[in-house]
Amino acid sequence: MATTADEVWQLLGELIASQKETDRRMQETDRRMQETDRQIRAVNKELGELGNRLGEFVEWQVRPAAVKLFRERGIAVRELSRDVSVDNGEEGIEVDLLVVDTTQAVAIEVKSKLTQRDVDEHLERLGKFKRLLPRYQNIQLLGAVAAMVAPSEIARYAYRQGLFVITQSGEDLIILNDAKFQPKAW
Repeated sequence: MATTADEVWQLLGELIASQKETDRRMQETDRRMQETDRQIRAVNKELGELGNRLGEFVEWQVRPAAVKLFRERGIAVRELSRDVSVDNGEEGIEVDLLVVDTTQAVAIEVKSKLTQRDVDEHLERLGKFKRLLPRYQNIQLLGAVAAMVAPSEIARYAYRQGLFVITQSGEDLIILNDAKFQPKAW
């Protein structure tokens, strides 16, 4: 049985209608994907802002504790600066907290949860500190990391690198380093 011209035209019409429906559905899917992408970007932005607020909260907890804790360790803190930042056009550093007395300074990196990468980045920062901030050239620079959550293996790693480790213990912040600890000086 042969297909007539009318049947071919009818099939062609159905195919065109089907293609239009497919195109409409693809456009709807594309619109939904764009909306999903927009929502994901909005959630990521909110999470970033929440993370920044958590970091600010941790820093506000560490600030007064750092003064007290380092005074107890024999560093007569006279000055506390936050967000110390320098950029010479080629390189730069940012230090969350800097406690200073007349002969020593402690550059403190503050995190909500401490990672080995955080420790390594802070060690790199400490290595650049006096070169980028020459006014501290004659001061013994020490380093510290502070976090609400400091996994024990990361705390040990920071300790072995010569850094003070400040973390939460109950309602207080403490320096985890024992009396035998000898901080590295930069």
